[in-house]
Amino acid sequence: MNQPSHDAGLFDHCPWLFAGQASEEQRAAQEQRQERLLAGPGEVRLGEGCFVAETAAVYPDVLHLGDRSYIAAHAYVTDAIRTGADCTVNPFTVVRGTVTLGDGVRIGAHSSLLGFNHGAAPDLPVHQQPVTSQGITVGDDVWIGSHVVVVDGVTIGDHCVIGAGAVVTKDLPAWSVAAGNPARRLRDRREPRGAQRRLGQEAAEQRRGLAGPEVLAGERRGFAGSEAVAGERRGLAGPEVLAEQRRGLAGSEAVAGERRGLAGSEAVAGERRGLAGSEAVAGERRGLDRPEALAEELQAFAGDARAQVADLLDRSWRPDTGRYADRPAAEPTVRAHCDAVEIADLLLGDVPVHLPAPEHVERLRALQDPATGLVPEFGAPAPLPGPAGVPDGDPAYHVLCVGYALDLLGSSFAHPVHAVRTTTADRLVRQLGALPWTDRAWHAGAWIDSWATAAHWNLRAGGEAAAPGALEALFGWLHTHADPWTGMWGSPTREAGRLQMVNGYYRLTRGSFAQFGLPVPYAERVIDTVLDHARDPRHFAPGRQNACNVLDVIHPLWLCARQTTHRGEEARAWAARQLTAALRRWHPGQGFGFGPTPDGTGPGREPGLQGTEMWLAIIWLLADLLGLADVLGYRPRGIHRPEPAPAGKA
Repeated sequence: MNQPSHDAGLFDHCPWLFAGQASEEQRAAQEQRQERLLAGPGEVRLGEGCFVAETAAVYPDVLHLGDRSYIAAHAYVTDAIRTGADCTVNPFTVVRGTVTLGDGVRIGAHSSLLGFNHGAAPDLPVHQQPVTSQGITVGDDVWIGSHVVVVDGVTIGDHCVIGAGAVVTKDLPAWSVAAGNPARRLRDRREPRGAQRRLGQEAAEQRRGLAGPEVLAGERRGFAGSEAVAGERRGLAGPEVLAEQRRGLAGSEAVAGERRGLAGSEAVAGERRGLAGSEAVAGERRGLDRPEALAEELQAFAGDARAQVADLLDRSWRPDTGRYADRPAAEPTVRAHCDAVEIADLLLGDVPVHLPAPEHVERLRALQDPATGLVPEFGAPAPLPGPAGVPDGDPAYHVLCVGYALDLLGSSFAHPVHAVRTTTADRLVRQLGALPWTDRAWHAGAWIDSWATAAHWNLRAGGEAAAPGALEALFGWLHTHADPWTGMWGSPTREAGRLQMVNGYYRLTRGSFAQFGLPVPYAERVIDTVLDHARDPRHFAPGRQNACNVLDVIHPLWLCARQTTHRGEEARAWAARQLTAALRRWHPGQGFGFGPTPDGTGPGREPGLQGTEMWLAIIWLLADLLGLADVLGYRPRGIHRPEPAPAGKA
């Protein structure tokens, strides 16, 4: 179609041509159109390079358009509409109610996204029924065909394709290809066409008694469950698994690049959506364009922190009990003592001055239960082992914090962690399969972190990590159960998005792959998933970041950057913004607060030892990704150490 660029109707109907073909007069007219929207009664925010057709009926209460998004001719847009970058509302499309779009969402002509509904009770005429709105949420990289209707309350996951004429009445998971009225999921977009039909035929053949080599072929294609465990027992047991991992044969690069081609626009949108503001822009400018300015800021911060660390530790010391508490109003805890040791080591290269080094060692070693090797909380009874060694709760984290505090003090646990040392490979594999990967992936990852760290301490003590083959079974299971499309274990949830999955990934890989010095599988896919998650405003909008969520993004980005340069510039841009924001969270003489938590639990915003220990490590990881960590003058040596933990005898 070669219509002349002076035809204003061309851009209304084909707004993607506007940026390259519009005249100065037409650009001025578009600026006036946008100024009228900005001056209107609704809350309107328009990103860079947006276009709103003159003939579109746009009457919003809220309209947030991400960069390079457009509303084409005769579209009808009302109520509360929010989009990411590179979204299209094509001609004659209706978007009403509460509708939220991710990045790269394409909505075909004559489609309707109706994020509201009328009641239908028999006691009132329809026109008098109350209006309700649950809202519609559409993920990233979604193509909605022409003449599609999406009704209120529906969530469409990332990377979905909705066929023309579909009526979407129920949620669709990520990667769905769906069509029909009502719409049904036809296949996974990542599967070749006809793949499900072939799998169904093979299953039918097996039921008819034609099993044999086909069964093993199914396992190779990734069938989970008992077949995966059988595969591990047949071919993945033994030390050769660890040897292959050390040689880097995890297969992480085999399927790289298949997942998607929208990396650039997604990342740019994430940087601008929900994370923007003058502070973020300044941080990116200092971190990428002017690294020397950020280096000076880092150096000044580190100097202030060292000068104030004595006051910080004093406010958490309880002379009456001879113990540490996280913050003045809190009760003393085992973790607080360990955090104090980590902070003093980081900033002073010494032990907290309230006790001599031998007494720190003696007190921490005395906490361990000799029978199980586990460490209870102060005043709690000796913990009982879980199904495969490690129980839930405080004793699981104490395996990490007490073990590393003792390591920093030049000592070690007095006893092996017997609860893990006796774990057999079969028991471990059963426990791994029983962990709550679907809805509590963080809990599952934390359990593996604790178990693998206990195995590490057992090896450091000169004994067996666990029963023969158990450690190899752990890494075999992790490799065969990592999702090749996300690089992770677990699934997103509707309530929290990728939060559980990403946070669980950090805990899992910290204690296993990172601690043992092994490459992670699917490193490029991990980076994709983590950068997607880092754009979620529920967790990363200004004022919502906490130490856990930021750490659980930067550590995977930092870890995977050891294996690949994939999307490195985007990761560094995110790190620069977060670093600038993190440095401003320091409370003089008091340290860092952990940050807000959605349920109001945890240490919260008040400065304390836990927030300080975590943010100091986060700042180092952010700075190291930017190549600036050396100016800090400290390097984590405990739980958040960047190098693999020493494997020799302590």
